[in-house]
Amino acid sequence: MIKVLIAEDHDLIRGALIALLSEERDIRVIGEVSRGDEIVPAVVGSRPDVALLDIGLPGMDGLEAAGLIKKLEQPPPVLILTSVGSPGNFDRAMAAGVRGFLVKDAPAHRLTDAIRAVARGERYIDLDVAADGGGEQEVDTNPLTAREISVLSAVAAGGRGSDLRSTLGLSDHTIRNYLAAARLKTGARSDEEAVRIARVNGWLENNRVAG
Repeated sequence: MIKVLIAEDHDLIRGALIALLSEERDIRVIGEVSRGDEIVPAVVGSRPDVALLDIGLPGMDGLEAAGLIKKLEQPPPVLILTSVGSPGNFDRAMAAGVRGFLVKDAPAHRLTDAIRAVARGERYIDLDVAADGGGEQEVDTNPLTAREISVLSAVAAGGRGSDLRSTLGLSDHTIRNYLAAARLKTGARSDEEAVRIARVNGWLENNRVAG
């Protein structure tokens, strides 16, 4: 069971989120707050598996709270759900260590997918938001290692099977491991989606295949 804490200052939206998540057999809302300065005490007290935070909250915004959550001894992953998918907010979210970023007008199944993904330790980023904000990200927000970038770059260039082995000088098993790690870090469901996420974030820019 995935335990979720919700921080949302609009009663109707918060109630709708609780109602939506209550329909999922593997997700349970264990707490709700309406102010940003109530988030950290609620996280410490209820120990959720995922903290679902709005950005525009009274007292403290959700991204500032996310930064404080990151400093806790055992911080839960943070999923930002916002109506403002601006590049500035996206960059702040990445700097705060947020694992997921989703706009409120996304389909309901995207929210539940995102909750499950970040609960597994994966990253779940709305691709449209990433495309708008990725170009302004700092280099140190890139979760991929140099080798993972090399493997994704080879896939992006159309490499498959023996082509990848020849280009990278790695075994099939090692290549699969690097691709699996890249999918995990980007929250992607396929190698191709991992490439798209890495591209829109600028993580493959100026990174060509290394021998």
